[in-house]
Amino acid sequence: MYAIIETGGKQYRVCEGDVIFVEKLAKEIGETIDFEKVLAISKNDKLNIGSPAIDGAKVVGKILSHGKDKKILIFRYRPKKSSSKKQGHRQPHTKVQIEKIHA
Repeated sequence: MYAIIETGGKQYRVCEGDVIFVEKLAKEIGETIDFEKVLAISKNDKLNIGSPAIDGAKVVGKILSHGKDKKILIFRYRPKKSSSKKQGHRQPHTKVQIEKIHA
C-alpha cells in the first residue's frame, strides 16, 4: 500500500514506515502532522486517483528533525566586464516518518 501526497509544491510517493525530507514545516520535533492533500492511493493492486485530491483520505506523519541541505553554489560571471559574484544557499528541510495511511 502506498500513497502519493503533495506538500511544499512537490509530490512524494510514501509507504508506512518511510522517512522523507520535505520543505520546512512549522511544527515542533515529535509532533504529528496530517497531510490532507492525498492525490492517489494504491491498495491491493487497485489504484484510486483523486481529482485533484481524494476526499477523506489523509497520511499521518511524525516530525523527526529539522535541518538544512548541502550547500549549493551560485556563480555568476560577466565576461569582459571584470565582474563575478559567488553566492551559496542551503535549503531548510524537515525529516518526517510516515506512520499511517488512512484511505
